Amino acid sequence: MKKSLLALLLFAFVAVNAQVGIGTNSPNVSAKLDVTSTTKGFLPPRMTAAQRDAIATPAAGLMIYCINCGAGEWEGFNGTAWTNIVGGTKAAPLTIGQSYQGGIIAYILVNGDPGYDPNTPHGIIVSSADQSTGIQWFNGSYTLTGATGTAIGTGLANTNAIIASQGATSTNYAAGLARAYTGGGYSDWFLPSKDELNELYLNKTAVGGISGYYWTSTEALNSYLNAYAWLENFLNGTQNKDSKDTNNYKVRAIRAF
Repeated sequence: MKKSLLALLLFAFVAVNAQVGIGTNSPNVSAKLDVTSTTKGFLPPRMTAAQRDAIATPAAGLMIYCINCGAGEWEGFNGTAWTNIVGGTKAAPLTIGQSYQGGIIAYILVNGDPGYDPNTPHGIIVSSADQSTGIQWFNGSYTLTGATGTAIGTGLANTNAIIASQGATSTNYAAGLARAYTGGGYSDWFLPSKDELNELYLNKTAVGGISGYYWTSTEALNSYLNAYAWLENFLNGTQNKDSKDTNNYKVRAIRAF
């Protein structure tokens, strides 16, 4: 019993008076907590804006990292409101339809999507205007390009495969035109896959300005082998195969963030 009481008193004394050093046996005399490292940093709680706003009566000085505020930012509570680390107005959470990084956010990845990270928002940015109102899918040659990816996250690989097969980046076919786009100063635009383009359709009201028929970067394999690719009708969301050269359809480039 005496030992337990002594341990309790010792713990209380340390809790009130001692300094804590992490990575050092000699914490700075001015610090209650001194974290010393040249290879690692301090990681605060990471949360969404909604989770931040659900904190009941935050104390002045409370700090968090908001994962979906702008591109992500450190924020602190000043006793009245949350501000970013430089004391400015906190950034708004990323939302579909928001102008961002050279275009418009068309989709934000959810759990189960390839590349989803619960701590850092990722998704699809669509260019703010069509790159073409009508262009062929192929570059004058019926070949199998290997651009068969359909899922979210496969459009870039499809576009690279098409360009590798159809020739250097050019503006006379869909994938080449998408890659040549440099909106917002970015050069990593590509032609969306089937599923990526369908997300644009599902969010077309928020994105705005998308209508008609658009090429995907997904090649369609059937009895005609190398002659067809997938497109989507933005009037009703149907996806169909069509000849790579017979009909010219629109192009709307996307990029990942």
